[in-house]
Parts: sequence; structure tokens; C-alpha cells
Amino acid sequence: MFHLHRTFAALLIGAVAPVALAAPTFAQTCACAPGGASEAGYVIQADEPPPPLPEYSQPPIPAPGYYWTPGYWAWNNYDYYWVPGVWVEPPQPGLLWTPGFWAFVGGVYAFSPGYWGPHVGYYGGINYGFGYNGLGYQGGRWDSGRFFYNSAVNNIGAAHITNVYTQNVVNNTTINNTSFNGGPGGVAAKPTNEELLAAKEPRVRATALQTGQARAAGMRSEQFVSTNRGKPAIAATARPGEFKGKGAVPARAAGKAAEATPPPTGNVPAETKEKPPIPGQPAPTLPANAPKPREKPSTVEKPSKLEAAPKIEEKPVEKAVRPEGAPNAPKAEEKRPAEKLAKPEPAPNAPKVPENRPATEKPVRPEPTTGAQRAPEHPPAQPAPKPAQPAPKPAQPAPKPEARECGRPGQPVCPK
Repeated sequence: MFHLHRTFAALLIGAVAPVALAAPTFAQTCACAPGGASEAGYVIQADEPPPPLPEYSQPPIPAPGYYWTPGYWAWNNYDYYWVPGVWVEPPQPGLLWTPGFWAFVGGVYAFSPGYWGPHVGYYGGINYGFGYNGLGYQGGRWDSGRFFYNSAVNNIGAAHITNVYTQNVVNNTTINNTSFNGGPGGVAAKPTNEELLAAKEPRVRATALQTGQARAAGMRSEQFVSTNRGKPAIAATARPGEFKGKGAVPARAAGKAAEATPPPTGNVPAETKEKPPIPGQPAPTLPANAPKPREKPSTVEKPSKLEAAPKIEEKPVEKAVRPEGAPNAPKAEEKRPAEKLAKPEPAPNAPKVPENRPATEKPVRPEPTTGAQRAPEHPPAQPAPKPAQPAPKPAQPAPKPEARECGRPGQPVCPK
């Protein structure tokens, strides 16, 4: 019910407003131009942003000599309504159309009306489509008093037009349906040097057919955003004021403005990676309520409970005396096995027998030595235990030579 009352009030205001022929129906005005508009005069002013541009198709050109002007949202001081795009005849040869646009200026949304001029000026960087991609116009050009149409962006249809060329339009900007410049969610575009020069050139206001198109749209309830929810019933017409028949094209869908990505707020996510500090700058600190980052699992595998290493029991201060013959008894207290022969004591003037001689070998009987030779000393670390078996007999002295007889026949002479 609220939307019906609002639409009825908007229709009533549009019907009684005498200024509808000069601007989009009755509206607030201010003696200020939005950014990039240098024309002195009144512009439309609203306290809320215009809706996104709807999606629609271009109707075919009705005849040679017509020029395309895109649709836009108008304001009647109560509600927004859609003025359909339309094919119109320019006021004179050689002129190009600069579309009007909304801009956020001084805390309000101001509308700069479109105009005709020798060059296309600044229109807020709004992507109206069909050759108006936010910068200049790629839908056609004047040559020797004739307008040539770019078939890549214009719907030539069945019209008999010979001055046609094809040039693909490359759009390097992000395509969206935003309908205003500046402010929150608006298009961030500024006028170029060429556009500033074009603003200083002579200009011609919109024709009577163009203003009549805007006035007729303000009289139809289906064109108001409170009724169509951003999807107008008539989005474009082949001729001005042609809101019925084949020349009237409805919108395919309501426009969707590009959503601005809000800055991250709240707690820092747990998966935040620590960046290395920049030399010469203090290390960043996390908020007090930020959770601690999770530690990455170590690559070293931890033993399971079943495979856990046994705990080492501490030994008492007083060590228990191990019994003889224990496997861990000290080497000094080890007893030689019974099957091994005890090491014999070295005989005087006898060579040293190796200690590591196997027990199965027979002891070598020492050879007699001269008195000059002396066996090396054998400093045993510990006194050798007495052998279980008797030590071998000492070496026998060398036998004395037999006495020889002398003085007998055949014997040598006895010494004196």
C-alpha cells in the first residue's frame, strides 16, 4: 500500500510540474555542478543514490540519421523513475551526445544533464553500454557530414544503412551497473584532459523530443523504482514517446551494483601466518583478544603409548655387591677358567713367552742362553695366581765335556 501511495504522489507531481520539459520532472535544484561538469546552471539534487542501471537490449535503428542516447534514472523529488534510452535525430550534423550522470557532491547526489557538442565530454565514467563504456563514445563517428555507425555496438536491424563499419570495443575497466560517480559504492573516475577541453566547447541542450521522452516516462507508474524494483517495463524505445508496440523494449533484469569489499574486522583468524618483520620497523602486534595460531605438527613421529620407551629407574646410592661370576663383574676380579693353563713364571735368562698363547698349545721349552743375554722385565699388573699344576722343570745345565786322556801313546801331551 505504501508503494502505491508513493507512486500516485510521484505521478501527481509529474503531471502538474511545468519544468518537466527542461529537466526530469519537478525536482530540487542547486546552483552547483558535480565534479567534471563545468556548465553553470541548475542541476537536479537528491538525498539518496540512484538504483543500479537495468539490463536491456537496444531496439533496432528506425532509419538513417538517428543517433542513440542511453537511458538513465531521473528524480522527481519523491522517487526515481527510468527514462528509456531512445534513437533521436541530433539538432544539427557534427554533434555528439554526452549523457547526463549522477555524482555524489557535498553530501548529496547531484545530476548533471546531458548535452550535444562537437566532442563527447565527461559523464562520470558510467558504463551505459552500446558504445558508452565510461570514456568517450565508440558507437559511431561523423565524416564529411555523414554519421557512420559501428555495427559492433549498434543494432542496425533491417534499416537500409550503407555508412557502416565494424570495430570491436575493448573495455579495460570493470563492468558493473553502478549509476553514479563518487561516494560510497560509486564509480571512481575523474575527467581526462580531453574531456576537460570538451567541456569548454560550445554545447547544445537536449532537444524537445528528448525532454518529452523524460516527461512521458515520469507519467507512467511502471517506470518508478517503487513499482518495478529496478526492472522497468520500458527500458528503451525506437523513437521518442513510443512506449507501445515493437519499438518498446522491456528490461531483462534489474541491475546489480558492484559490492565493495569491506575491510576485515573482528578477531584475527587462527590460520594467520606470521610475516617476517621489515628491517627498521617495529614488529606487528596482535590484538589482545586474538587467538593464538595453531602450531604445525612436527615431522618427527612421536612414539605411541604401546611403543613408549621404559622409564629408567634410578639406582640406589649404595651399590649392591655383585656375586662372583656375575656377567657384569669387574675384569680385575675375573677368574681364569680351569681349562686354561696358568701362565708359567719366566725362567732366568729365558725369553718372554707371549701372554696370549692358547691353552691348548704345549709350552715351549726355553733354550739355554748366555749370561750376557737377559730376559726383559715383566711388570705384571697383579701377582699371578699360583698355578694349579706344577711349574715345568728348569732347564738342565749344559753337560760337561768328557775328560780326555793325555801322555799315553797316541794321546796329546798333558798340559803342565
